[in-house]
Amino acid sequence: MGKGRLEAFSDGVLAIIITIMVLEMKVPHGNSLTDLKPLLPVFLSYILSFVYIGIYWNNHHHMLHAAHKVTGTVLWTNTHLLFWLSLVPFVTSWMGENNFSTWPVVLYGVVLFMASMAYYFLAHSLSGLHGKDSTLAKAIGRDRKGIISSVIYVIGIGLSFVHPYLGFAIYVVVAAIWFIPDRRIERNLEQDHADKSKM
Repeated sequence: MGKGRLEAFSDGVLAIIITIMVLEMKVPHGNSLTDLKPLLPVFLSYILSFVYIGIYWNNHHHMLHAAHKVTGTVLWTNTHLLFWLSLVPFVTSWMGENNFSTWPVVLYGVVLFMASMAYYFLAHSLSGLHGKDSTLAKAIGRDRKGIISSVIYVIGIGLSFVHPYLGFAIYVVVAAIWFIPDRRIERNLEQDHADKSKM
């Protein structure tokens, strides 16, 4: 089964998610800079979520670039990932409009954690399909970075009950870890092309 429709559908969903998030930022009733102050929490939430969606899009693109085929299992694991990412606009808005209070920050972390697990399942579904000697499987490996990120999300969720800003800070840390695109797949693709050119 070809991967083209999966890529196109996923790109479309992620574009809609970003669009929904920006539409949640309501225009203030006023024309001075001070009228923007109440929107600051919403804007900060939007920035973080925009970065997260960008990270997922970037890594999803690289992963599918290394894939050659998909199966029904891959389609469903991809849909599972998109489900959790589709909840990002809701938790982003709830967290921003409630000034980073406890439960919105906790739920934001839960959605991020579930999205990270869904991405893990998708990556390993694809690597299993292509075999342990494939470029994709070699690139993903044991996925320590993904596992560590999921553990940090759990810590962030727990710290949100101590103080919501601690949880939010932890989510920012994970975004910073992933902000530089994951080069594992690129490196393995480059090595694979170099090996083939020597033949």
